[in-house]
Amino acid sequence: MRTLLIAALLAVATPVVAVVGGGDVKFKVNRASDAVFSHEAHVVKAKLGCRDCHSKLYLDTTRTKHTTMKQMAQGKSCGACHDGKRAAGLDDCGTCHR
Repeated sequence: MRTLLIAALLAVATPVVAVVGGGDVKFKVNRASDAVFSHEAHVVKAKLGCRDCHSKLYLDTTRTKHTTMKQMAQGKSCGACHDGKRAAGLDDCGTCHR
């Protein structure tokens, strides 16, 4: 019975583990190529938790407001961390715009 319970818990937990990170999110951008946000780079490589960004900076892809590069340079959205001190700055366009 215990083995069956453990197997059932693993079956339920496995899909949750598989989606940790949320995959890549593409943002449509005017006058530039789309910006791609990599959850893997932030969750796995930078070791950030979901609550580090949600809901402080971002709600979800449908309720998050568009942010300009000028606003990011003032510390909004990605610029809250990507200030050249806490994380790499916003000066390499190819990092996000692919």
